[in-house]
Amino acid sequence: MRTVKIFQVDAFTDQKFKGNPAGVVPEADMLADQEMQEIARELNNSETAFLLKGNDLEYDLHIRYFTPTAEVPVCGHATIAAIYVHALQHALPSCELRVKAQVGILPVAIHELQGDYEVVMEQAPPVFEEPLDRLITEAIIDALGIKRQSLAADSPIQIVSTGHSKVLIPVNEERKINELKPDLGELSRLSKEINCNGYFVFCITKMSPEYVTYGRMFAPAIGIAEDPVTGNANGPLGHHHLVKPDGATFQFTATQGNAMQRPGSMKVIVDIQDGKPSKIKIKGTAVIVFSTAIKLD
Repeated sequence: MRTVKIFQVDAFTDQKFKGNPAGVVPEADMLADQEMQEIARELNNSETAFLLKGNDLEYDLHIRYFTPTAEVPVCGHATIAAIYVHALQHALPSCELRVKAQVGILPVAIHELQGDYEVVMEQAPPVFEEPLDRLITEAIIDALGIKRQSLAADSPIQIVSTGHSKVLIPVNEERKINELKPDLGELSRLSKEINCNGYFVFCITKMSPEYVTYGRMFAPAIGIAEDPVTGNANGPLGHHHLVKPDGATFQFTATQGNAMQRPGSMKVIVDIQDGKPSKIKIKGTAVIVFSTAIKLD
């Protein structure tokens, strides 16, 4: 009989029942792949993170991520949640860890704040694909329920990936994002056609002293009807042409989850070299909602 400790954590918030919930299993080396998938399905969060021992020469921790239906390469909010739990369990001082995921080894910084923590995750460099063709673009916006006149001017709809791809769909008003009533079945069908599971609808407004973004993310093809606050969707906005960075470091606040009554936010930190974004980090807080243990044969 094995006992498995599990945490339920709300990420990108410091309030319970807000932000994005993630399961965290801190000592998962004893688990088989199928057991990880079954635990993720039972918890039914958008993602559950399983922490495995590191290799001292290369990385400090290895994290695997499962939705209720599939393993995925990386997940922003589940990383924030997992490292938050790890820091609390080990009473870590401010430090930087090397975290292995399917996308590679990513630096993750822990900032200790009087017994609590902020976590800063560096993302893999985003890859922007060519804009989707007209027929696919029209099929996507029809499935999302977006009117043509609601799209942001001169902004193509395209797939971007930091290891886990999303379709970025820029629109011109927050109100129109909240009114979306997507056809989840059609989005799932389109995911197979374009080989991309997530659809991130967003807008950007310039609010002094910084940019603020707002979005909603749908990924029904991998069992996520809607995701409350999505690190792998908001981070690439630091490279988007609608954001105009200046100086050596640029940051903005990414907000999401209002339509689900789970508002949350993160800081997106952009390092600039030669006038162009060179490195993207996302910074967030978290809060443990509960912990429990299950016994496995």
